[in-house]
This record gives sequence, C-alpha cells and structure tokens, in this order.
Amino acid sequence: MSDEPDPTAAPIGRADVAHLARLARLAVTDDELDLFAGQLGQILGAVARVSEVAAADIPPTSHAVPMTNVYRADEVRPSLPVEAVLAGAPAVEDDKFRVPRILGEEE
Repeated sequence: MSDEPDPTAAPIGRADVAHLARLARLAVTDDELDLFAGQLGQILGAVARVSEVAAADIPPTSHAVPMTNVYRADEVRPSLPVEAVLAGAPAVEDDKFRVPRILGEEE
C-alpha cells in the first residue's frame, strides 16, 4: 500500500477539523488543526482503498482462514450436592443463594 494521499478524495480542511472538534467538544490548537487534517485525510484515503478491494466475486467472510467449531458431547457427570454448595453461602433461601436486591421493585 502506498502512503500517497488519494487524489480523488475530497481533502479534509482545517475548517472541517475545527467543526468536528467543536462537535466533540475538544479544544485544539492551530498546529493540531493542521496535523489532524492530514491524519484524517490519510485515514479516509485508506478506507477508500479498502472499499475498492471488495469485489462481487469475493464472498464476505468473518475470518481469514476457515474455522470449525469444536464441541464436546454433553455428558451428565456427578457434581457437588446442593447442601455442600450452599454451605459456604452467606445467605440461603429455598435452596438458592440469597443476594441483596440491587434494583428497586417494579410497579
């Protein structure tokens, strides 16, 4: 990829950067306006180059390499008895952990 700016892209000017900074409530200096204008121009040029790559004959993918999910079989295995699990709980109610309410009651 070239670091050259895209000549067909509309340049990002100081006024555009100043407007974006105002919208984002950012204080920027005059030097930063010039710096950010150049950086945003490069970013927009890179995005434009990426969008040119997408072709109708290339299917969309989520990964660069094929992926296969690996599942293990569900098997019932012995676990701890309920009494042993709840023995360490600070509060228990109806064979469940009792925790403090964090939301108000809904009406």
